[in-house]
Amino acid sequence: MDKSKRPFLKSKRTFRKRLPPIESGDRIDYRNMSLISRFISEQGKILSRRVNRLTLKQQRLITTAIKQARILSLLPFLNNEKQFERTESAPRTTGLRTSNN
Repeated sequence: MDKSKRPFLKSKRTFRKRLPPIESGDRIDYRNMSLISRFISEQGKILSRRVNRLTLKQQRLITTAIKQARILSLLPFLNNEKQFERTESAPRTTGLRTSNN
């Protein structure tokens, strides 16, 4: 059989099985801040299922727990640390112009 007419063959790579990010003993709850904080980005956004490697049911429970923690002020809605650093370094102007005579 010629190489050009050979059917497409998938490469035989071995994939290692990744450990699940949530063990069976972990309880997904809004009070479990150590667990919840693993699924939030630096900006305070909820990470996607593909990034977290969670099942659909786990992702739903995580999102509801994060939203409950935000409502109860256990978590901030936004993480604005970088914005505060920028505004402090910039000089502030009052917007009033003074005429130089």
